[in-house]
Amino acid sequence: MVRMAEALVRLEELAASPIVSTLSNAFADAGYELALVGGPVRDAMLGRPVNDFDFTTNARPDDILRVVTPISDAQWDIGREFGTIGARIHGETVEITTYRADTYDGVTRKPVVAFGDTLSGDLSRRDFTVNAMALRLPQATLEDPTGGVDDLIAATLRTPIEPEVSFGDDPLRMMRAARFQAQLGFHVDDASRDAIAAMTESITHVSAERIQAELSKLLLTDHPRPGIELLVDSGLADIVLPELPALRLEADEHHHHKDVYQHSLTVLEQAISYEKERHPGAEPDLVLRWAALLHDIGKPATRKLGPGNTVTFYHHDLIGSKLAKKRLGALRYDTATIKAVARLVELHMRFFGYTEAAWADSAVRRYVRDAGDLLERLHMLTRADVTTRNRRKADRLAFAYDDLEHRIEELAAQEELDAVRPDLDGNEIQKLLGIAPGREVGEAYRWLMELRLDEGPLGPEEASARLVEWWGQRS
Repeated sequence: MVRMAEALVRLEELAASPIVSTLSNAFADAGYELALVGGPVRDAMLGRPVNDFDFTTNARPDDILRVVTPISDAQWDIGREFGTIGARIHGETVEITTYRADTYDGVTRKPVVAFGDTLSGDLSRRDFTVNAMALRLPQATLEDPTGGVDDLIAATLRTPIEPEVSFGDDPLRMMRAARFQAQLGFHVDDASRDAIAAMTESITHVSAERIQAELSKLLLTDHPRPGIELLVDSGLADIVLPELPALRLEADEHHHHKDVYQHSLTVLEQAISYEKERHPGAEPDLVLRWAALLHDIGKPATRKLGPGNTVTFYHHDLIGSKLAKKRLGALRYDTATIKAVARLVELHMRFFGYTEAAWADSAVRRYVRDAGDLLERLHMLTRADVTTRNRRKADRLAFAYDDLEHRIEELAAQEELDAVRPDLDGNEIQKLLGIAPGREVGEAYRWLMELRLDEGPLGPEEASARLVEWWGQRS
């Protein structure tokens, strides 16, 4: 709950901070207006940490650069065409943007910049009223022409102008509504919800890169579920992430009390909990969160009805891995992220064989080898995938995974399992067998790797004898 007296005190403290006061004094001395705007003002009033410093001014880009150069140790103007100059002041990055009155070209939905002359005009073109408040400097007076304070108190997301006009100007604002609903714990007002549902097709005018950025920001929030639900309920996900709403029609054979969509959201929440529990203070893990959300997207394509109306989803892990790779590729994610998420989706069912029969050491080694540097994420994903309400079953699975992790640790201590290699390298194989580099060396190396996984470290002498024997039989 926002207490205005406390919020105003926090704004005054923010205005007096070294970064803000340095900038405000410099712009005042140069005869220009300056205001801290948007997220920093909103977060300060909510008592949240202020991490970004965004300012707006009536100064034009060249004038901004001239004012900030003497008080900063770095400047950049890559946003000059949009009126934005960046600088580093007191070790913090700030952005200062000329008052804007954006219009959009109606085709690509890219902003066509028109510089404005007033702070109120600039605020009225922003996405939501809670982001359309400004702290005018150096006076430290709050400017709120669109009712952002009332919406902040009511925890409501509302557009400053008619939502159809705002979302029509930039359809990405519909996805921002989902992100802010998750990030702030606010609810999107009915008019905006109705407009989003009616205008979903307009998101196709937005580039994949911009959509990707919003989805990442949403997943990296502490509680992404409300935002994801808005994307699905409004129909936006049918366009930007269609594999997710498709899960609503599928019943999960392991979790009869939920459909796969709800199960996937729960897995995401539990993965985030494990992430925070096992790595407190670490940055949010986008790869793990994507894997948790997408781990079952292969189920619609693999759903089969069996005797007694039983439902199976054989090989949904392999199909899901391919679908995840395709979707994240369409969203223009980098290759490393795509490969990691797809691999986790592919491996997420591997553990459940461990609960059916004890694994030999060789199977544990293969589990670690196949996971590679994703092993810790696979631990968290697999544990998060247990959402059954049957306490006995949940405890059995938890105990089984505890046992698997313990065995991995024991084997790692014995064998340096995280860096498993054959006992001989490629050069030693060539010398021992008298062969040149080529396909045969690779075959021998792979045979030694399987031997290493099956029996553990043998040592160079034993491995050499076994390889010579195998080579002779092969020849």
